[in-house]
Amino acid sequence: RLFGNSGGYSERMATTNRLEGMRVAILAADMFEQAEMTEPRKALQQAGAQTVLISPSERHVQGAKHHDKADRFAVNMPLDRANANEFDALMLPGGVANADQLRTIPKAVEFVRAFFDEGKPVAAICHAPWMLVEADVVRGRRITSWPSLHTDIRNAGGHWLDEVNVTDQNLTTSRKPDDIPKFNEAMLHLFEESMTRGERRHMQHAEARR
Repeated sequence: RLFGNSGGYSERMATTNRLEGMRVAILAADMFEQAEMTEPRKALQQAGAQTVLISPSERHVQGAKHHDKADRFAVNMPLDRANANEFDALMLPGGVANADQLRTIPKAVEFVRAFFDEGKPVAAICHAPWMLVEADVVRGRRITSWPSLHTDIRNAGGHWLDEVNVTDQNLTTSRKPDDIPKFNEAMLHLFEESMTRGERRHMQHAEARR
């Protein structure tokens, strides 16, 4: 099956508006773990966020269920045209082939690093923290992931934990598809907190100009 732009999904009717006005980038290459993209994306859209699926593939990106091909999805924005400045947050689905491919693409690594440079919130699940290692942003952070990544994360200076969900500063991570409910909950909380901080800063700047 081929899925198009999700902007018209019926789930948007159930929005809580807690992330209204937030633009979230979702970065994925072929053979991303499908549930780790679709379920967080649905949660973000139900909360009122706009999601943009970004990929090195220009038109469609292939999802997977473990090692088997699943559905294809329309790419909203090719990676070559993506700029972290245009987004408020980043979500990274897992899948071993997806993460392994993305970490070899300098533009993808730079895109991910930019969110950390700008202090924007990031949610990553399963094999996605490989991208965080490649972007050199795990040092000193508490992180979880698919268990096979723990040596890479520790070698990069991170503190790996075998927990359903770990949030450290502007980053929240989980281990696998079974963790998606807790991952979604933590992601929405982190992203909402970021919006609240941004609104407070805006009000403080407005007061200072008066």
